Amino acid sequence: MSRFFRIAACLLIAVLPAVANVVLAADAARPRIGLVLGGGGARGAAHIGILETLQQQRVPVDCVAGTSMGALVAGAWAAGMSPAAMRESLSAADWNDMFIDNPDYAELSHRNKMMARRFLAGSESGLMTDGVKYQTGVVTGQKIKLFFNQLVRANLGERNLEDLPLPLSIVATDIGTGERVVFRDGPLTQAMRASMSVPGLLAPVDFRGYKLVDGGLVDNLPIAEVRERCKADVVIAVNVGSPLLKAEEVGSLITVSAQMIAILTEQNVSRSVALLREGDIYIKPDLNGITAGDFSRHGEAADRGRAAGEAVSDRLAALSLPPEVYAAWWQGIEVKRRTSPRIDKIEIVGLHKVDPAAVERHLHVEPGQGIKPAEINRDLLRMYGDGWYESVDYMVLTQRDKNILRITPLEKRWGPDYLRFGLNLQADNSQGTSFGLRAAYQSTWLNRLGGELIVTGDVGSTNRLGANFYQPLDPAQRFFVEATAGIEQGRLNIYQNDTRIAQYKVTESGYAAYLGANVGVLGPVRLGWVQRHRYYDLDIGSPSLPSADAAFGGWKASIDFDQFDRMHFPTRGWAAQLSYFDSPEVGYSKAEANLQGAFSLGGTVFNARFRYTGSPRGVLPVYDAGNLGGFLNMTAFAPNQLIGDDIRYIGLRTEQIIGHLPLGLSGDMRLGFALEAAKVGMRYSESNRDGLIDSAAIYLGGQTPFGPAYVGFGYSTSGVSNLFLFVGTP
Repeated sequence: MSRFFRIAACLLIAVLPAVANVVLAADAARPRIGLVLGGGGARGAAHIGILETLQQQRVPVDCVAGTSMGALVAGAWAAGMSPAAMRESLSAADWNDMFIDNPDYAELSHRNKMMARRFLAGSESGLMTDGVKYQTGVVTGQKIKLFFNQLVRANLGERNLEDLPLPLSIVATDIGTGERVVFRDGPLTQAMRASMSVPGLLAPVDFRGYKLVDGGLVDNLPIAEVRERCKADVVIAVNVGSPLLKAEEVGSLITVSAQMIAILTEQNVSRSVALLREGDIYIKPDLNGITAGDFSRHGEAADRGRAAGEAVSDRLAALSLPPEVYAAWWQGIEVKRRTSPRIDKIEIVGLHKVDPAAVERHLHVEPGQGIKPAEINRDLLRMYGDGWYESVDYMVLTQRDKNILRITPLEKRWGPDYLRFGLNLQADNSQGTSFGLRAAYQSTWLNRLGGELIVTGDVGSTNRLGANFYQPLDPAQRFFVEATAGIEQGRLNIYQNDTRIAQYKVTESGYAAYLGANVGVLGPVRLGWVQRHRYYDLDIGSPSLPSADAAFGGWKASIDFDQFDRMHFPTRGWAAQLSYFDSPEVGYSKAEANLQGAFSLGGTVFNARFRYTGSPRGVLPVYDAGNLGGFLNMTAFAPNQLIGDDIRYIGLRTEQIIGHLPLGLSGDMRLGFALEAAKVGMRYSESNRDGLIDSAAIYLGGQTPFGPAYVGFGYSTSGVSNLFLFVGTP
C-alpha cells in the first residue's frame, strides 16, 4: 500500500506542472472580461440566472462591478458563493420581514412592546439640545445588514473588498453632493448595504465622511468602472432596471417620486450603454410584470435571467475555458472554509451611554465556541429590539493569533431623549364617535443602570396625564423597581335592557410602586402597592341615579408574558396576563386572567382567547368591577355595556390573510370571523341578562403603520348588534 501511495505521489508531482502550464497559457491567451450587474431592486435576482449561464458556459471574469441589487449579487459571488447557493439563500429569506428592522414582536423587550402598543412606530423623534432630529429612513436596515453578513459568511472572518480574490467594485451615491462613490476597499457588507440604500426607504450609510445612498442615482450600470478596474477587453453588462411608468400611471406623490428616480437612473444607464464596444455583450432580461418590489418573485426573475443568458450563449461560448482551467479559476474564488473559527475573546465597542452588560445579556456565544449565523443574528436582533440602537452588527477579527468577536452597537444619534406620538379614531353605532391624540416625552439611560422616565399626555374623548419611572437594579436589567402616577378623565355609559340609561364623567387619580423581575424576553413579574381614587359624577341620566367617590388601595401581583409574533394581529404565539389585587381596607380581592393563543395554516390564522375577572375574597365593588363589550370582547355589545363580578369569556376566531402592506411597512390585511360567549355571575348593568351570552362578528382589519385598523359588525341571538370602526393606537 505504501508503494502505491509513493507511485501516486510521483505521478501527481509530474502532472501538476503540466496542468499549471495549461492554466497559465489559457489565462494568457484569453481576453480580460469585466462583468457589470446593474441595479433594479427585486428584478436584480435575474443576475443569479446570468451567473448560472456563465458557470455553465465556463466563462471566467477578471473583475466585477455592481450597483444596488447588482451589488448584493456581485458581492456574494465575489465572496465565493455559488449561484445555486444564492438561489437557496434568497428562497429562504422572508423579504416582507427583511424590510422591518425589529425582531419578531415576541423578541422585543417588554418596555419596547409597551411603547410599540401606545405610540406610532414612525413617530419617534430625538429631542436634542440643538432641536428635534428624526430617523433618516423608514428602515434603518438592521435585518438587511445581517442578511448580507450571512451571504458572505461573515462568521468566518471579516470580508474586505481589497482581500477578495476577484476584484470587486460597488457603486454608491453621496446624497449630500450627488457624487459617485466607488468602493474598492473596506468592509464588503457595508459597501453592499450603502449601494442598496433607496432614499427615503433605507437610512443612508455614513462612511468616510460620505452619507451614502443607492448608487443607481448616478451609475446604475457601471461599465466605465470595469474598463478602468481590470482593463476589460470584453464587458458583459446586465441591465435589470425598471422601465418608466406610462403618463397615465403617474398620479400620486409616490408614483411621481418613483418616476423621478427612474428618469435619473435611465439617463445614466443610457450614458453607460453608449460606452459599449464591438465585442461587448449587453444583456437585458425580459422582466415584464416584475417590479422592483416583487422580492417574492426572485425565483421567476432568476429563471428569466438564465433565459436571457442562454439567448447569447453562442457569444459566451467564444469566451469559454476548458473544464479544468475554469475549475481552477473558480476554486481560487470559492470559500473553502465552512466552519467558524473558535472565538478567543469577545469585545463590545462603541457604547457611550448604554452599559455593555445590557448588550451581553442577549449574547449566547462564549469564548471557546464558534459562531452560528442564525444564532448570532437572533442575538443581535434582540439587542436591537431594546430600542436604544440605530444598528447592531458584528465582525470576526484575527489579532496575534487570537480570534475576536467584536459586537458594534451604534447608539441612536437622535437619542437618548425622544418625543413620541399616537392617535386614534373610533366609532360605533351605540356610542358615536370618539378620538384621542397622545404625546410623550421619553428620557432613557438616566444613569448607568438604564433608568428611564416617560411622561405621557392624552387629549380628546379621554384626557390623561401620567408619568412612569423605571429603574433597573442590576447591569443586566433582570430586576427593577417601577413607579407610576397619573390622573385621567373619561366617560362611562351605563346600560339596561340594551339601552343607555346614563353617562358618568369618571375622574381617576392614583399611583403605584412595584418591585419586578424580567423573565428573559417573556415579560415581567411584578409585586407592589397600588393606590387609586375614583370619582363618578352623573353627566347624563336621571338625577335619582347615584354618584360615587371611592379611594382604595392594596397589594397587587402580576405576570405579563407576551410571545406573539405581532402586536395586534398575530399569526402565531401566545400571551398570558395574570394579576391579583387585594384591598385590606375595602375587604375584597380581584383576580384577572387573559390567556390568548394563535397559529396559522397557510394564509389562515386561528385564534383563541379566555378571560376571567372575579373576586376570590368578598365582592367586587361597582367602581372596580369587570366589564365586557367592544370589538372582540363581545363584539355585539357596546364597550363596557356588561359590568359585573365573576365574568367568564371565551372567544374563537379565524382570519384569512387577503393582502400585505408594501415593503418597509409592517402588517397584513385580514378578513375575520369570530364566535364569542360569556357569562356574568353578578351584574351591575344589564341585570336581566342571566345565563350564557353569545356574540358573532365579521370584520376586515389588520396592523398598519397607524396601528390596528378594523371595521366590524357584531350580532347576538338576543337581538343586539353593533358596528365598529377603529384606527390608531389603543
